[in-house]
Amino acid sequence: MSKSKGIMLRVQSADGTKRIEVSSSSLTCQLYEQVYQSFGLNSYDFALYKERNRKDEIISSKSKTVRSLGVKHGDMIYLTPIPAGEPDAYDRAPSSSGFSVVSRPSSGNLTQNRSNSNIQEDDVDVQLSKLDGKIERKRDPKYCRHNNNSRCFHCSALEPYDEEYLRDQKIKHLSFHAYLRKMTSGVDRGKFLALEDISCRIKNGCKDHPPWPKGICSKCQPNAITLNRQVYRHVDNVTFENTKLVENFLNYWRITGNQRIGFLYGTYEIHSDVPLGIKANVVAIYEPPQDSTRDSVRLLPDTREEIVDQLATALGLRRVGWIFTDLVAEDVKKGTVKHLRNATSHFLSAQECIMAGNFQNEHANASKYSSNGYFGSKFVTVCVTGDESNQVHMEGYQVSNQCMALVRDNCLVPTKDAPELGYVRESTDKQYVPDVYYKEKDNYGNEVSRLARPLPVEYLLLDVPASTPLTPTYTFNTNPAKQPFPIENRLVDGHIQDFNALSTYLSQFGPEEFVVAITDFHLLLYIATMDMLPMREYMGPLLEAIRTKNNEGASEWSRSEHWATVEQLIVASSPPPSRPGSVNAGSVTAGTGFSVENQWTCSFCTYLNPGSVQSCEICNLPRSGQH
Repeated sequence: MSKSKGIMLRVQSADGTKRIEVSSSSLTCQLYEQVYQSFGLNSYDFALYKERNRKDEIISSKSKTVRSLGVKHGDMIYLTPIPAGEPDAYDRAPSSSGFSVVSRPSSGNLTQNRSNSNIQEDDVDVQLSKLDGKIERKRDPKYCRHNNNSRCFHCSALEPYDEEYLRDQKIKHLSFHAYLRKMTSGVDRGKFLALEDISCRIKNGCKDHPPWPKGICSKCQPNAITLNRQVYRHVDNVTFENTKLVENFLNYWRITGNQRIGFLYGTYEIHSDVPLGIKANVVAIYEPPQDSTRDSVRLLPDTREEIVDQLATALGLRRVGWIFTDLVAEDVKKGTVKHLRNATSHFLSAQECIMAGNFQNEHANASKYSSNGYFGSKFVTVCVTGDESNQVHMEGYQVSNQCMALVRDNCLVPTKDAPELGYVRESTDKQYVPDVYYKEKDNYGNEVSRLARPLPVEYLLLDVPASTPLTPTYTFNTNPAKQPFPIENRLVDGHIQDFNALSTYLSQFGPEEFVVAITDFHLLLYIATMDMLPMREYMGPLLEAIRTKNNEGASEWSRSEHWATVEQLIVASSPPPSRPGSVNAGSVTAGTGFSVENQWTCSFCTYLNPGSVQSCEICNLPRSGQH
């Protein structure tokens, strides 16, 4: 038997050109394997083309041979990175990425732009898409030998994804928009860029075989997944606008010793410290109903969740993340806490990663580059725990898009005894689960693939710095001289939201301080959800005035009959005045200044009358004849 003739092919990529020798009878999937090995790639996230302009794609197949491609000895083929993961009819090598860049011509040409132009992206994304993104550099006095109007290698602007710059600035991850710029920096300027989440589910509608578990084929079977550490993140920083926000949240743990969960409300803004970066600016923390102990927290159904989101929207805010505590006191006198989370234990547990994945799936990121209109998420996770010096500090995270897909398709579960390990489910007759791998080095330094049973969750995590600014800002009232309005869902003495708490809180403010008093997120939520008096439908003008910082508009609303009713109820519910000379004698000012001075109660109709009138305002009976 004669041996198949070997041919030499040149493979050109962005990193240079390499020569590989293949047999003409080799399968095209073997050609992919040789390219993978020659370039030392980490995954099969690439495509091969016979033409430089991405025409005539060479499909990885177990049936087609190199001879069938019509290539000759010395021909050039072209390698293009394609983060794969979209299950389709192509017999490509296993994917290892969380999304696909789709650029597959079906008949030699692809003229349709796959971006979705009907999607309404977030304002911050629209703003960043209009920016140049280049990193400007000053003229180097040592190396630059040109005039001020010229640029050279040493002073020309850098791309926002420049690896050396990011390394020097100690920026661990590309911003999402810097990543998009990198993906659209090729010859076609990203004309065919399409981001797609991976799917761990069997494709529906295949008629070539009975439904699972009786049958499955390569057309409907999801690809195997190799977990990669994601190189970009959707949010680059979490900023709490002032320290009082976090302190108020931590007060629950300080009082009870129990852990706590809260939802972060704020805005997404441009983060200038990272090229084309985004930060989540937190201005309020809402605490949902929950059962908590010193070791655990369990969220309860929240009947007011929709009202909270509507209130936030009216104030120009949105839910941007969640925060939870994991604090154990070490020395109460010193105020130190134990350092529990580190490289030798875990940063986030598998259960927390799954919870973060659920939240990120619920708050998907709108993207015009995705065929379904969404890709990834800006939702952040913040853990409050002890640091190396045993001080309370915050750690911010996101989970990768791969983690989101595993959680969304119910493939990932926590392990029982090891919080740092997750576990990918095995296929059952009810659910097919693709193989999931991660790579690590063995004892000899060789990189090997491991089946993700179990799975170290560090492969799913992205660090997001969390901090407070040097110059604090205050969207809502945090006057330290005033007792704050109680925070919702805290079933602790002295922290209950009720009408008496409303009366006590407002009594601290004079008529001229209405705007300051009312600008409190927790107070506004209480007013919007009061059972005794429906106020939510009348709060629109007030919320708009607070959002636009229109103090006159807020003051005008305070003179409305709806708020006057609240004030009258506050006056009516106030305790009766003590006899003159007692320690409780005097006046109490509620809200905008209803004065409760030497009030008297009519013994006939029980109406509470001002001290200045001598006859009951309801029944007109004289005060002098009453006891």
